[in-house]
Amino acid sequence: MGEHISLKSQAGDIGAYIATPTGTPRGGIVVIQEIFGVNHHIRAVTDKFAADGYLALAPQFFDHIKTGVELGYTPDTIAEGRKYVMELGLDRPIQDVDAAMAELKKRGARKVGVTGFCWGGTITWLSATRLKPDAAVGYYGGGIHGTKSEKPTVPTMLHFGDKDMHIPMTHVNELRTLHPDVQIFDYPADHGFHCDERGSYDGGASRKAMERTLEFFRKHVG
Repeated sequence: MGEHISLKSQAGDIGAYIATPTGTPRGGIVVIQEIFGVNHHIRAVTDKFAADGYLALAPQFFDHIKTGVELGYTPDTIAEGRKYVMELGLDRPIQDVDAAMAELKKRGARKVGVTGFCWGGTITWLSATRLKPDAAVGYYGGGIHGTKSEKPTVPTMLHFGDKDMHIPMTHVNELRTLHPDVQIFDYPADHGFHCDERGSYDGGASRKAMERTLEFFRKHVG
């Protein structure tokens, strides 16, 4: 279903994985990676959005540092991914998301949503505050609280796990207070609950969150 393409970003050219639906796309979705690169899981998520009728694209942010990064879920790969994230910063990924949105529109998507997981959840949040997607849905973004003063200017939804040791519920509830217009859901699950390749996967939470995500995108993207 998917293929690799080149993406021209203000931050520099990178690769991307794009999945095309059958028939006319409902709209476009930018899928934002975790700290593990555009690996098997992120490609599968991108394919799933295409199966749901969206033209979906996952930019390979780490190409700015090292091409072809695909990491698993071990302590060593977590450390490696965090190193890339620290080196990359936030400005370049935001520029890449902007380029990905433009690419989807160039390919026929009238409206474009953004979604991301873990670190990608934080980038999704910043896309909602700094860019103009038609909607944004972030999953367990640990850096969102650190940029809590930024206000989304587009319809935004966030998902968190209440067993997530990286994101205390006090932070989640503070976001609820600061941003009453943002739809915020929590689930009896751990960090990474949507990834079925991790030990923290929670099928019930994953399905419910994606059900809400798709309903949100159908309302705001198509």
